[in-house]
Amino acid sequence: MHFLATRNMHRAWIVDRTVFIAVCAIALVGGMVPAPAIAQIQKMATEYPESNISGVGLATFGKLLASNTQGSVTTVNGFDNEMKISSGEMLRAAQDRRIDGGDAFAGPLEASDPIFGLSSLPFVVQSVDVAREVSTRARPLYERALAARGLKLLYITVWPPTGIWSDQPLKNVEDLRALSVRTYDYNSAEVMRTVGATAEYLPFNEAIAKVREHKLNAILTSGDGGAGRKLWDDLRHFTPINYAIPISIAFVRQDAFEALPKEAQDQVEAAAAETGKRQLELLANRTAENYQRMRSNGVSIDEPAPPAVIAALKKAGSGPIAAWQTKVSADAVAILDWANQQ
Repeated sequence: MHFLATRNMHRAWIVDRTVFIAVCAIALVGGMVPAPAIAQIQKMATEYPESNISGVGLATFGKLLASNTQGSVTTVNGFDNEMKISSGEMLRAAQDRRIDGGDAFAGPLEASDPIFGLSSLPFVVQSVDVAREVSTRARPLYERALAARGLKLLYITVWPPTGIWSDQPLKNVEDLRALSVRTYDYNSAEVMRTVGATAEYLPFNEAIAKVREHKLNAILTSGDGGAGRKLWDDLRHFTPINYAIPISIAFVRQDAFEALPKEAQDQVEAAAAETGKRQLELLANRTAENYQRMRSNGVSIDEPAPPAVIAALKKAGSGPIAAWQTKVSADAVAILDWANQQ
């Protein structure tokens, strides 16, 4: 009797220990087990600062999630490329369990699946309303591409329109050719090279370093990304060419999500939905606020952009658009066709 009791107690200890280890392995949960080690594996990354719209989204999601769950589910966010993982590396980093999720600028993810290049195709989307609708229509395609990699889409952030920060004003096509410019994906690098600029796709941190070393004299990004990084210290001109109204995509590992209790899964979904809603609301006044901050820091916002500059860039963008259409599904091409008609 004593032997059976001891054996049963031993089995119970093994079961309890197994459950404890399983709970500790949950990637998204910081408060379910009150052990400091748990927080060490709760990693959500972005290469942008907390003041940038991508960083604002991650911070908002974390706060909503902690509030919804009374602190039982939390996230630890790494802003400003603190985790040394750029957007283009983020999906692989999650699959390798170096991070549990994050907010990735979508353009560089095209290397994983061409659908992610949709939002940053040159001069396709020219208004926030169209950008919002394109994101809504494309969301199932983004979800499918992420799911194929064991990842779950949380919410989408629409960015302010893309322009060019430069150390000199862009008055004509010859000024484009004088640029040594950082671009945010391979397509935009091809566009800039086609018009005669020297261009390379770089993560933002590397681009900032090269600007300060005078190896670059321009950066393709929105006023938002630039304002958050204080590009006005080195690049005093911003030309709002409306190259694209791109997106970033917040995601988490599917296994981390599924390891949560059903109630917690629902709370994650609710926090993600509310964050997406708030990000769209934030966008409404974001460009005006960015421009005000930029001007107050000595940036010349050179608008409207010279028609010859826009015409040259649009012509250069036709090649990447045509190539993208050959790599994606009919559903994706239909979304592009719809956007072109708006």
